[in-house]
Amino acid sequence: MKLIAKATIQIQKPIEDVFEAIVNPEKMKMYFISESSGRLETGKELIWKFPEFSDECIVKEIKIETNCSVSFVWDPETIVKIELETQPDKSTVVKVTEDGKVFNEDNLKWVIGNTEGWANFLSCMKAYLEYGIQLRKGAFEFMRKN
Repeated sequence: MKLIAKATIQIQKPIEDVFEAIVNPEKMKMYFISESSGRLETGKELIWKFPEFSDECIVKEIKIETNCSVSFVWDPETIVKIELETQPDKSTVVKVTEDGKVFNEDNLKWVIGNTEGWANFLSCMKAYLEYGIQLRKGAFEFMRKN
């Protein structure tokens, strides 16, 4: 049995705007990362940095389907897939899944933490895209290693 972290949200913006917010590092900096070595593009390998952690995150095996989906690997045991779906009112449903971990006690903690993390990612993206609010700014200072 494989564990899957999942989160879904509806964003009141057209699919093109939501897609661009996911692949464009300048937009991602407004709700998710602090730095990126480039734009998410098929076949590229990137380095992401987060405001609350000193570690760098290598993002690889990137696959892009414009205005449809983004997938990548940042943990050798999992694949992250972000899928976009246009709604009749021109809003966009965003579904994130991260799967691949085998069932054990440590990975149960992982699936809970990553489900929470992806829900936060989606909430921050929604706040930024719909209202220009940066929810992540200062939200995780307590996690910063000194």
